[in-house]
Amino acid sequence: MSSPNPRKSIDSFQSSVSGLSPIPQLQTSSFDFGNGPVRPRYDYSRKSSIASTATGIGGSLDSSQQRGSVAEAGQNAIFTLLQPQIVRTGVLPPAQAPSNWKAPTTRDIPPVVLTNVPKVDQSAFQTYLSLVNSSYDALRRVKAVADRAERAEGADSASLKSQPSLGSSVPDLHPDANTAKKSPELTPPADAQRRPSFSRAKWPSTAPLSTIPSVYFDNNFHLENPRTFDVVTERSDIIRSPHHRNDDKEQSKGDSAFPAAGRKALATNAILQEKLSWYLDTVEIHLITSISNASTTFFTALGSLQALHAEATASVEKIQALRNDLSNLDSDMALGGLQVVQLQRRRENIRRLTEAATQLQEVITSVSFCEKLINEGEYMRGLEELEDVIKLLCGEPPKRQREVFQRLANDNMRFVDLRRLDVLEGANNDLDELRNRIRAGFEREFLGMLLEDLRKHVDTVPTSDTLSRLGLLLHSSKRMSRPAAMVEPAYMSVDNDFKARLKTYIYGLHRVQFIAAAATTYKAELLRELKSLVRRHLPSATDDDTLSTVSGQGNNGRHLSQHERSSILARNLRQLDPEDAYTMLLKMYTDISEALRRMGTQLKILLDIISDLDDNQEPPSRSSSLSRGRDGSRTRSVSPMQQSRQRVLDILDMSTLAIQAIDLVQGQIVKVLRVRSDQTVKLQLPDFIRYFSLNKLFVNECEAISGSGGAALNNLINGQIKDFVNSLSDSQMRRLIQVMDSDRWDGKDFGDEERQLLANILETKTNDPEVWTSTSKIWEEPQSAESLQVQSTSPDSVSVSGKEKVRTALIDDQRFILPESALAILRILEDFLHLMAEMPSMIPDIAPRLLECLKLFNSRSSQLILGAGATRSAGLKNITTKHLALASQALSFIIALIPYMREFIRRHTTVSSIVAEFDKIKRLYQEHQNGIHDKLVEIMSSRATVHVAAMKKIDWDAAEDTKATSPYMEVLTKETGTLYRVLSKHLPGYTVSMIMEPVFQNYKKQWAEAFQSAVLTTERGRQRMLSDIELFKSRIDKIEGSGDLGDYLLSLVNAKTIAPRSKVASPEPDKSSNAS
Repeated sequence: MSSPNPRKSIDSFQSSVSGLSPIPQLQTSSFDFGNGPVRPRYDYSRKSSIASTATGIGGSLDSSQQRGSVAEAGQNAIFTLLQPQIVRTGVLPPAQAPSNWKAPTTRDIPPVVLTNVPKVDQSAFQTYLSLVNSSYDALRRVKAVADRAERAEGADSASLKSQPSLGSSVPDLHPDANTAKKSPELTPPADAQRRPSFSRAKWPSTAPLSTIPSVYFDNNFHLENPRTFDVVTERSDIIRSPHHRNDDKEQSKGDSAFPAAGRKALATNAILQEKLSWYLDTVEIHLITSISNASTTFFTALGSLQALHAEATASVEKIQALRNDLSNLDSDMALGGLQVVQLQRRRENIRRLTEAATQLQEVITSVSFCEKLINEGEYMRGLEELEDVIKLLCGEPPKRQREVFQRLANDNMRFVDLRRLDVLEGANNDLDELRNRIRAGFEREFLGMLLEDLRKHVDTVPTSDTLSRLGLLLHSSKRMSRPAAMVEPAYMSVDNDFKARLKTYIYGLHRVQFIAAAATTYKAELLRELKSLVRRHLPSATDDDTLSTVSGQGNNGRHLSQHERSSILARNLRQLDPEDAYTMLLKMYTDISEALRRMGTQLKILLDIISDLDDNQEPPSRSSSLSRGRDGSRTRSVSPMQQSRQRVLDILDMSTLAIQAIDLVQGQIVKVLRVRSDQTVKLQLPDFIRYFSLNKLFVNECEAISGSGGAALNNLINGQIKDFVNSLSDSQMRRLIQVMDSDRWDGKDFGDEERQLLANILETKTNDPEVWTSTSKIWEEPQSAESLQVQSTSPDSVSVSGKEKVRTALIDDQRFILPESALAILRILEDFLHLMAEMPSMIPDIAPRLLECLKLFNSRSSQLILGAGATRSAGLKNITTKHLALASQALSFIIALIPYMREFIRRHTTVSSIVAEFDKIKRLYQEHQNGIHDKLVEIMSSRATVHVAAMKKIDWDAAEDTKATSPYMEVLTKETGTLYRVLSKHLPGYTVSMIMEPVFQNYKKQWAEAFQSAVLTTERGRQRMLSDIELFKSRIDKIEGSGDLGDYLLSLVNAKTIAPRSKVASPEPDKSSNAS
C-alpha cells in the first residue's frame, strides 16, 4: 500500500547510518585457529560488505524505493513472492513452475509492521553532529575509495583476496590518507609489524559473540523465512539481473560520495561468504574454549567415582564376613540362654495374671459399693470410691487400704492397666454414668444451697431497711453527711457453716471436673431467679385473681394463650391505683436490690474458695502434668487446676454477671413501666416525685453494683418525665385559664397555705426548701404538715368592702393584695419549681413550660382586664379601678418573684439562655403593668374631658347663689378621690404617685384651658366659678401628688377679666353659623 509521501527504508540512509556506527567494532584482527597460518580476515573490499551488514540487519526489506520510485521489484516484489520457491530462486522460469504448487494466501504471508518514526527537529542533533563530524568525513572518504576499488576490480573472489589490507592501501588511493592513518579508530599502531605480540597483547585473541548478528541467536530463526533469509544474505540477489547492472553503471556516473545502494549477487558475494565463515569460526573457537575449561573438572570427578566404587566393594566383603561370624555365635550360644529366659517370663506372667484377677475382682466390688453410696446421697464417699476404681483400672494403687491387697503386698504386687481387657469394654460407660450421677448430685446440692440462701435473704430483710440503705447510698453518692455508726448490711453476713458446706460442694465438683459446668448452671439459675422476682409482685395474669398464676387457666378451664395472658396482665397493671403501683414497684426494687447484693456476696465467697484450692488437690487425670519435650527435657505444662480456676473466674466474673443480671431485670421492669406510662404521666406531683425518687434509688443501686445504671430504664424514665412535664403544663394552663376566666378580680385572703408556698419560692434563692426535699426522701418517715409549715407572724390585713379582712402577701417589705388568679399562678410556680428542684437534670425541659405559664398569665390578664374580657367571662358590669389595681398588683407580685426564680435556675443549671428568658418575661410584665397605669390615666383623662364639656354649658352669670357648686365638680372630685382611695388601698405609695401625677397634670392642662375659655360678664359669674374651684381645691389638695393644682386654677380665674355683654353676644351668630 503506497502513500503520497512513501517512507524510505533504512537502506536509503545507508551512508548516514554507517557514518554513525562505531568503527572499532568493524576492524578486528585475524584469529588463530590452532597452529595454522594466520590469514587476514578483512580488507578494504570487505568494508562495504560490513557496512551493508550493519545497515541490512534489522532494516527494511524493501530496497528498491529510491529516488521517489513507487515500483517494487526484485525478490521482494509481490509477484516474486507469490511464485514457487524453485521459480523464485531463479532455477526455473515461471512457465516451468510445478503444477501442484499452490500460491500462498494473505494468511501465509506475515504482515509487515512499520513503525511510525516521530519527526524530530534537525537542530536537536547539532551537538551530536559537531562531535562526529570529523569521524564521519573520514568514513565517507574511506567508503568512497572502497567503492571505487570494488567497481574497478569487479566481483571476482580471487581478485578480492589479492586486495591489499586497509592500512596499506588507503594512503595510495586517497589524497587524505594521512588523516585516516592518524585516526586511532581506523588503523592499528605503527609499530604493530615490529612487535609479534601485538595481535595477542593489544587486540583480543578471540572475537566476542556480540560481533555475530543477533538474528542467528533468535529462537525463531528459520532460514526459509524470506525476511530472515534477506537479513542473513544482506539483501543480496540470488541471480544478478541486467537491470541492476545498468543501475550500477548509472550510479557510478553520479557523485562518488554517495555510492549506489543496489543489491549484490549472492553467487558472487565473496565477502558475505567470508562473513559466514568467520561467524562459524568464532562460534567454533568459543565451543573449543568452553570444552577445554570443563575437561579438568570432568576427569577429576571421574577419578573420584572410581575410588568410591573400590571402597564400596571392600565394605561389602567385610559385611559378608561379619554376618557369617554372627550366625555361628547365634547357633552355638544364644538358643540355650533364650529358653531359660522364656521359662522365667512365663512364671512372671502367671503371677501377674493372678494379681490382675484379684485387681479385677476388687474393681467389681468397688463399683457396687460406689453405686450404693450414691443412692444414699453420700456423694463425697462415692466419689472417693469411684476414684479408687479408676486408679485400679489404670493400674495404680488405690487410696483406701484393702485386705486383699495387703496380703499380696508382701510379694511386691504390681498393679496392671485393665483398660485394655475386652471384658471391661463397657466399663467406661458405667463409670461415666456413676460420675455423672455424682456430678448431678453435687450440682443439685450446690445450687439448692445457694438459691435457698438467696431466697431466704430476700424474704427476711424488711423493705424499710433496704429502702434506708438505698437512701444512704444516694446520700453517699452526693457526698452528704452519713451517720457516724454504720450497721453492717444484712447481705454481707454469712455464717461459717454456710461457708464450710459450700467449700465441700466446690471441692467435690472440682474433683469430678464439673466446677465450670456447675458455675454455668448457677449463673443461669441465678438469672432465672432474678427474673422471677420481677414476676413475683405483678398482678394476676388471669381474670380470676384467686386462680394460681402458674396454671394459666381461666374460669372455664380453658388454657389461655400467651397473648391473652399478656393482655390481661397489662390491663390489671393499668387498673392499679397509684398507691398500689408504688407499693408493687417498691417491693420489686427492694427484693431485686437485696438479691443482687446477696449475689455479689455469694460470688465473692465462691471465688475465695476456688482461689484457696491447692494445686495439689487436682482431680485424678490419666495424663501426667509433666510431658517430655522433643529434646528429652521435662517441661512443666499448664496445671488443670489453673485452667479450671480460670474458666470459673471467667464464668463468674462479678462485673459481667452483674451487668447481665441488671440488664435482664431492667428489661422486665421497663416492660412493666411502659404499660403504665399513661397512668404515670397523669399522677399528682407528689406521687410522681415519689415514683421518680424510687426509680432514681434503683438506678443508683444498679450503677453502684455494675457500674452502669441501664440505658433502657434511664431513657424510659426520662421520657416519662418529659411526658409528665407536658401533661402537668397542659393541666396547669387549663386550670389557670379556668381560674382567670371565673375570677371577679377581688382581693383574696393570703392564708397560711399561700404563705407557705410563697416562703418556699423565696427560699429557693439560696437553697431548696426542706418541704420539697422531704418529698423525695421516701426512705425517711414522713413529717407532719404542721412541722413543715412556716410560722405565720401577725399578718397584716386590710378590709375588703368593709365586711372581711384580707391578709396580704409580703415580699421584701412590699405588700400585695392579690386576686384569685395571682394565687393560682403562685401554686403553679411552686409546683414547677418543686419539680425542678427534684430533677435538676430536666430543668432545660421544665423551665420552658414554666415560662409558657407566665406568658399565658400575662396575655390572659391583659385580655380580661385591658381588653374587658372579664365582663363576658366573669359577668362583670365593667372594668373598674379596683380591677385595674388588682391586675397591677398581680403583675407586680410576679415581677417580684422572677429574680428568685432566676437565681434558683442559675443554681441548678448552667444554661444561660434559660436565665435570659426570665429577664424577657420580666420586661413583658413591666410593659403590661405600665399599660394598666396608662389605662388608669386615660380613664381619668376621659372623665375630665366629659366634665369639662359639662362645665362649658354652664351660664356662670345667670347663677343666683354664688356659693353653690356645680354637679360636674362634685362628680369630678368624687371620682378622683375614689381613684386615690382604691389605688392607695391596693397599690404601694410610689405606684400611686406614678399614676396620680399624670392624672393631675392632665387636669391642670384641661381645666386651665376650660376656665380660660369660659366667658364671664359679671362679677357674680366669677364668684360662682370660684366656688367650684374652691371645692376642687379643698378636696384635691388632700390627695398626694396634686401639688398646687387648686391654687393654680384659683389664680387663673381671679386673673380673668370680665367682658361686656355686647362684646360677648356679637360673635355668637358667627359661632352658630360655623357650627351649622
